[in-house]
Amino acid sequence: MPLRILLADDHLIVRQGLKVLMQREGFEIAGEAADGQQAVRIARDRCPDVAVLDFAMPVLNGLDAAREILRICPRARVILLTMHTEDRYVHEALRAGVSGYIVKTQATADLVRAIREVSRDMTYLSPRVSRTVVQAYLAKADVPDPLTPREREVLRHVAEGKTTKEVAALLGISVKTTEAHRMRVMKKLETHNTAGIVRYAIRQGLIQV
Repeated sequence: MPLRILLADDHLIVRQGLKVLMQREGFEIAGEAADGQQAVRIARDRCPDVAVLDFAMPVLNGLDAAREILRICPRARVILLTMHTEDRYVHEALRAGVSGYIVKTQATADLVRAIREVSRDMTYLSPRVSRTVVQAYLAKADVPDPLTPREREVLRHVAEGKTTKEVAALLGISVKTTEAHRMRVMKKLETHNTAGIVRYAIRQGLIQV
């Protein structure tokens, strides 16, 4: 089934352009909104796979709309489109649970990839959002590494997007053993999805954004 996308932007011409782009890539448009409040209403009724929200919308801005959408539809993923690249905006978005942060001038180039990545529980940040910004945010929650060297190897490969079978082949261990390592990693990090593994790997410098 195609991914169901909620698209919210108060500029009709921008919304229409992004809609054409997404439909061309095979995504289904679950709804369109011109403000954050309308986006929340649509999400409540249709619970999209991914909500693409402009940051600066009337009535309710994109970030506040994201928080509400994630509350009422926890399985959804949210991508913010914004002109802001300052640290504080990125930090606030990540703390709110946003999975994608795209600089609006790069939306055409970045959006399709971002949708595909966040739908796989990954985090996508526009290249213009510097790696140092992300690392500065994640470093605030820095804790001693609870993982063994082997678990760190498994984590790194998983965070890079490799499947369990691929990790097993790379490390020369069985798929069953690899999956056991993966489950222990998730338990130790108290996460239930790949996005949590990616965040930890970035914080520890195991992968680059």
